[in-house]
Amino acid sequence: METVLLYALGILVVVVGLALSIGLHELGHLIPAKRFGVKVGQYMIGFGPTLWSRRRGETEYGVKAIPLGGYISMAGMYPPAKVGAGSRTASTGFFDTLVQDARDQSAETIGEGDEDRVFYKLSVPKRIVIMLGGPVMNLLIAIVLYAIVLCGFGINQYSTTLGAVNECVVTDVSQTECTDADPAAPAAEAGLRPGDRLVSIDGTAVTDWNQASELIRSHPDETIAFVVERDGSEVTLQVTPMLVERQLVGDDGQGVVDADGNPVTQEVGFIGVGPATEKVRQPVTAVLPAVWDNTVAVGKIILTLPQRLVQVGQAAFGGDERDPNGPISVVGVGRLAGEITALDAAPVADRAAGLIQMLAALNVALFAFNLIPLLPLDGGHVAGALWEAIRRGFAKLRGRPDPGPVDIARLLPLTMVIVAVLAVSSALLIYADIVNPVTLQ
Repeated sequence: METVLLYALGILVVVVGLALSIGLHELGHLIPAKRFGVKVGQYMIGFGPTLWSRRRGETEYGVKAIPLGGYISMAGMYPPAKVGAGSRTASTGFFDTLVQDARDQSAETIGEGDEDRVFYKLSVPKRIVIMLGGPVMNLLIAIVLYAIVLCGFGINQYSTTLGAVNECVVTDVSQTECTDADPAAPAAEAGLRPGDRLVSIDGTAVTDWNQASELIRSHPDETIAFVVERDGSEVTLQVTPMLVERQLVGDDGQGVVDADGNPVTQEVGFIGVGPATEKVRQPVTAVLPAVWDNTVAVGKIILTLPQRLVQVGQAAFGGDERDPNGPISVVGVGRLAGEITALDAAPVADRAAGLIQMLAALNVALFAFNLIPLLPLDGGHVAGALWEAIRRGFAKLRGRPDPGPVDIARLLPLTMVIVAVLAVSSALLIYADIVNPVTLQ
């Protein structure tokens, strides 16, 4: 029962965190819109039927039934048709009627005396500020959450303390126990123990595990002095690293091969030890690089999304293994959150840090995804404003009349297609996260 409650708690934390992230995203749009004098009729978290709302001034604030997004309703999102274009009816085609209906609905939000309080009459920079306000808010949330995780909780890093000391050197990787035929590992033979903290190797002070590994590898078949701290005292041991052949590893972490594809090896020292891990709080300077790395990773997923969705489909309907670094739905996020909180072996602080980092990653995803230059995403409105600035700039250079605002209402048919694609993609991800989910194991 306790595990079930913890699992449910993890899901609840992510649901509330996601709702707050969406609410703050829309607040990022709302604040500059009101600051620039735009009439805002609604501020809503979610879609579909309204569960609760309250009007304050001219704006209705509320929560809707489907918590998969949010919106603010600004007066004059779409400019009116150009003079002489005429009014479209159903006889002119479905899409033309759709465009005209959007214009009519946009015009209905403009009350008497609000003619200059419309979105499309704002300058291009102000419109960009409003539309980028939401994604930037998600970015700021991610930065704060990453700061809490990295600087408050810290992250696991290899320490200079020995976590494992092998008793022997095995040649068969599937072997689980030492046999009489296996030679003793140099570390165990010399008397090193788990819990020993490395102080120096061959007279060189040890400051991190990578340095210790390099010192060991560089002394094959040489007896060198290890100074370790054990039970509060320093102990000096003589260790002779065994000479072994290992494949060279490049800067990319991949094994180096020659022109014929054969592994390139070198002779290195080996003693048979492994490091213990410890929580290390990171400096504030580590926060922005972490957010950047996460943003780049999300960007790569977005750029390869069609291919990744095919892989998700193969996993959902063909039983293929899910890519743990691939896209997941809110259902998948909820399942992972539940698994994190239900981990009995993990300390409470580690589970809390895991949930906070998950929320940080979600906000990075919201930031990056909303920058895609397609309607109805924020990036599509930004792209329209930038195109308007370019058109007006060229018209001014050529001495031509101002072409006026870009009529983004004409892009509504394409917007409907994109919405349909997003809906189908979301449904596929949700189904995959039910039948073949990504798990922590």
